[in-house]
Amino acid sequence: MDGIAADGNSADRIAADGIGLPASINGQAWRVAWCPPPAPPPGAPHGAEAVCVADGRVVVVSRDGRRWGLPAGRPEPGEGWADTLRREVREEACAEVTDRRLLGFSHGVCVRGPQEGLVLVRSMWRAEVRPGPWRPRFEMSHRRLLAPAEALASLTVPEGLGPFYRRLFAEAAL
Repeated sequence: MDGIAADGNSADRIAADGIGLPASINGQAWRVAWCPPPAPPPGAPHGAEAVCVADGRVVVVSRDGRRWGLPAGRPEPGEGWADTLRREVREEACAEVTDRRLLGFSHGVCVRGPQEGLVLVRSMWRAEVRPGPWRPRFEMSHRRLLAPAEALASLTVPEGLGPFYRRLFAEAAL
């Protein structure tokens, strides 16, 4: 996995609706597509991911201080898309969601590997947040608030998914 600028794709290319991008995720081959709202595509709900904005800066989080990502996670039993968003932002970024907008969905199909045939769907959001005191209690041990371009450039993105994350930031109007 490399940063967004080093994914081998044109630096200005963004994902088109419903067109699967080949990606390597955890040693498996996937095809990941951007799907616009409002209805999720078919597949197993796989949680929420958000571009979290606080006073014009984007929140990024990390387990190790080297590999950075957006707050994201899987649903707990009975949780809806927005509930997962709020909980994950609170747990991973120590921030409260004050407003949110559904931007779309990721639709990932494992095409090679132990999970071949698995179809996962994740909701993608822009969330306005109010950061609280940094008291990490879960898996993330670092948080930074960065200018949007710097945040996008700092993300550790699976190989092949640069256009997807550029689409996410474009949909978030950043």
